[in-house]
Amino acid sequence: MNILVDADACPNLIKQIIFRAAMRLHITTTLFANHSLTIPKTPLIKFVQVPGGFDVVDKKIVELLHPGDLVITADIPLANEVIAKSAHALNPRGELYTTENIQQRLTMRNFMDNLRSTGQITGGPPPLNQRDLQSFANALDSFLARHK
Repeated sequence: MNILVDADACPNLIKQIIFRAAMRLHITTTLFANHSLTIPKTPLIKFVQVPGGFDVVDKKIVELLHPGDLVITADIPLANEVIAKSAHALNPRGELYTTENIQQRLTMRNFMDNLRSTGQITGGPPPLNQRDLQSFANALDSFLARHK
């Protein structure tokens, strides 16, 4: 199992949690982004920079994904593709996307996207707080304990 991170919008504090878990458990982790990132100097953690453009990072992650891998992403359509490839997706707030909940999340995401496009709702989710960080760390540790 590898960890793949949709790093373009992944908060730095979440990345730090991922780095610590990867090094502690010796799990190869790859971050994907269309801009440069600073990562720890260890052969366990890699960075793939992709060209800018719509869903370029997502397509690269799906291309390199193997069944059983874990993808860290807040992108629900990407999470849907990950699950379709028999892999796992965890969002930065600690929610594990599953075959049981992904369609509901995708429907809600599309509904909210439609409301935003018509101007009925503006803005996105609230910023991460300490509770979110703890939820993510707990969910990641729990997942890795079950699947390592």
